[in-house]
Amino acid sequence: MKTYFLNNLSRKDAEDLTKRPAIDLEKIFGIVKPILNEVKKNGLPAALKYARQLDGFDGENILVSDKELDEAERKLDSKIKEAIKTAFDNIKKFHSKQLPERYEIETMSGVKCSREYRPIDNVGLYVPGGNAVLPSTMLMLGIPAGIAGCKRIVVCSPSKNNIINYPLLYAARLCGINEFYKLGGAQAIGLMAYGDESIPKVNKIFGPGNQFVTAAKLLISIDPDSSGCAIDMPAGPSELLVIADENADPSFAAADLLSQAEHGADSQVILVTTSTEAANRINSEVTRQLENLPRKDFASKALKNSFILISDSVEQAVDFSNKYAPEHLILNIEDPEKYIGKITNAGSVFLGQFSPESAGDYASGTNHSLPTYGYAKAYGGVSVEMFMKSITFQNLTKEGLKNISAAVQNLAETEGLDAHKNAVSIRLK
Repeated sequence: MKTYFLNNLSRKDAEDLTKRPAIDLEKIFGIVKPILNEVKKNGLPAALKYARQLDGFDGENILVSDKELDEAERKLDSKIKEAIKTAFDNIKKFHSKQLPERYEIETMSGVKCSREYRPIDNVGLYVPGGNAVLPSTMLMLGIPAGIAGCKRIVVCSPSKNNIINYPLLYAARLCGINEFYKLGGAQAIGLMAYGDESIPKVNKIFGPGNQFVTAAKLLISIDPDSSGCAIDMPAGPSELLVIADENADPSFAAADLLSQAEHGADSQVILVTTSTEAANRINSEVTRQLENLPRKDFASKALKNSFILISDSVEQAVDFSNKYAPEHLILNIEDPEKYIGKITNAGSVFLGQFSPESAGDYASGTNHSLPTYGYAKAYGGVSVEMFMKSITFQNLTKEGLKNISAAVQNLAETEGLDAHKNAVSIRLK
């Protein structure tokens, strides 16, 4: 990885380092739009056409059957089932605390306002199935959707040889999923967003994916024909920023960097350290560990998009991190809790040398579906609240209307909205 000294960089050069590798969205939109348009027009037959062309699907039934779910639970290795169940329990325990509560307040005498929460009726969950099948993503999306109380939860994931792997199906079974389609890519996003006669549309789509899935999510979210189908967040490739001091174990830091680099060639990992010696040790360890990785080719390409940054202090490193706004941030430093209050932009933060990012990816309890590509400046990770929406209520007595009438009428008059003013005055006559 290239190495830079932060103090030797101009302001512009430092800002340029916070920019992600460019993605040619126009080109990707050009590929995805025809797929979405055809699915919008022809529904499931069009989605199946692209599933056959792009994913090699040639099965008879796109809906996962109860028999397949039963078989997955019966045949899955008990060690894997135990691991998934441990992750399920921890994720559910953490997310159960996120249920928002109703509140009511009397803003002035006779004027009561309240806020309540309702689950989104229909949600779609996209679980990637390309380079790696991710049962952990099924848990990260299915658990909060269930806690929120969503009435209908649809899952789409591409199949290999018309089979969804057992760990993914077992995770879906734990989440109570009974509508699971063997469908991936932009065609899956289109079918969930537009629906057809046999598969009703959803109101919001969640989940990560490759650049084509991301482009499809962005496009359907602004298409009036999707009838207001929303998405969880914009997202890009996986990324990690590690802040390490001179005491950081080089093997730990290197393993963390490679854990994200192996996601794909378009991933990005960054090491910010206060020590040149630590930078050299960690970089050497990255090279050593890389040789033993089965996904070495993916990680090697990702490392070409990555870099090392030498800072004067941990404070300076945290400042750079806030400007970069990483999906994942690891503080492999002494007394990491000291810097929690200084962190303003990050998807998920891992404190101390024994908190690897992979713990959050799988089983610590926090969600791993997080904002990337700098969106951590404006978005948080997937949560129970994202599967719900709030509704406000107000209840005015006659006395309350009198008390508030002058403010409402004067403001309506100021804005030239006489009907608004009349809606109050007619009640007071």
